[in-house]
Amino acid sequence: MQKGFLSKKPYEPPSWASHLSPIPSHTFILGHFPTPIHKWNLPNLPEGTEVWIKRDDLSGMELSGNKARKLEFLMADVVSSGADCVITLGGMQSNHCRATAVAARSLNLDCHLIFRSPQDLEDKDPGLVGNLMLERLVGAHIYLISVGDLEFFLNSMAIANSLKNKLEKEGRKPYIIPPGGSNSLGNWAYIEAIREIEQQVQNSEEAKFDDIVAACGSGGTCAGISLGSRLSSLKAKVHAFAVVGTTEYFYYSTQKLIDGLQSGLDSHEIVDIIDVQGLGYGISTEDELQFIKKIAQATGIILDPVYSGKAAYGMFKDMASNPEKWRGRKVLFIHTGGLLGLYDKTEQIAPLVGECHKLEIDKSIPWQDITGKLF
Repeated sequence: MQKGFLSKKPYEPPSWASHLSPIPSHTFILGHFPTPIHKWNLPNLPEGTEVWIKRDDLSGMELSGNKARKLEFLMADVVSSGADCVITLGGMQSNHCRATAVAARSLNLDCHLIFRSPQDLEDKDPGLVGNLMLERLVGAHIYLISVGDLEFFLNSMAIANSLKNKLEKEGRKPYIIPPGGSNSLGNWAYIEAIREIEQQVQNSEEAKFDDIVAACGSGGTCAGISLGSRLSSLKAKVHAFAVVGTTEYFYYSTQKLIDGLQSGLDSHEIVDIIDVQGLGYGISTEDELQFIKKIAQATGIILDPVYSGKAAYGMFKDMASNPEKWRGRKVLFIHTGGLLGLYDKTEQIAPLVGECHKLEIDKSIPWQDITGKLF
């Protein structure tokens, strides 16, 4: 039995982050932490380069990845506010929306999810693929809106407030969680994760990491890692691979997030943001899916197609293009979960995997006769 699971507990920040403000008063225990760190035996790395992996994909199933970490802080604030339901937003296969729906139901709260939808699907049922299956199983209310990626994120609070006003007129008490759970409160999730990594490094005989790599989707994970690495003893260089938007947008949004904690730091000085969105948010190329298959078959690590898959693909391309940048470095890759998103790619993945074969049994092999046997 896990002690305290789904319970509220007081929060004390790391000593090196105690000057930040505001500091959360409590968290809810929603994930299984600490998550392990182990060496990732990737092929074709630059000379002397080591890649290790932080397995935040193992923090849970329905409640997993970086979203579980953020929701530990955010749901504590939801409950403290007296809200009876939550509103949040994301792409159609948003891991954040799925985790929020499960966390809300676990804490006896209703959940309202607003999804950005392609225009031709705005009036159609979104189906039950991947994250949508879990969201609808736990009874989340689903709403669709057709706008562009960046327009959706820039206007997310206006969109959410429109639904909030409607629910308040019905006598509800809604609480809005921004896309990806990325705000000043959500930042604390990966400040706390850096403390966890710092302790894991101190408790091992391994040298410190030179670099930390993670996907960047809504900016909160990127902001927390970058801030935590700079303030803690880690001092690793942080590389955030942006899967949506532009690098300029994410330097801006990261700055807003760290300013929200009165850090006094410049985002350009604490993180290297690299664009890997490719064809667009949640859209996979054949090369990207081939890479995910190759890594799965070579190492047993399964990457999601929207976040960590694109980040790892981008890291590999950067290592190949700029080997001197990575040569001799010890790199920590943070796997932020999201495996359910692979189910949205079955048609694209099917031609990439091996065929099944009928097994013919040799008639000379002894065979048990079941006549007269009871089971």
